[in-house]
Amino acid sequence: MSMTIDCASCVRQATTDCDDCIVTFITRREPNEAVVIDLEDFAALRRLSAAGMVPELRHQTGS
Repeated sequence: MSMTIDCASCVRQATTDCDDCIVTFITRREPNEAVVIDLEDFAALRRLSAAGMVPELRHQTGS
C-alpha cells in the first residue's frame, strides 16, 4: 500500500506552509511534482516528526 502526496491537490499549496513541509524538506522537489511513499515510511516520518527531528507533513486535500 502507498500514499501519493501531490502538491497540486494540497489546499496549502503556494503558502508559507510549503517552506516547512516534510515533502519539501526531504525531496527538495520541483513545484507540483507528486511524492509517493509507502505507509511504513509514512509511519516512520510521523515518528520522526513527533520527536522533533523533521517538520510535520502539512499536505491537506480539499476533501
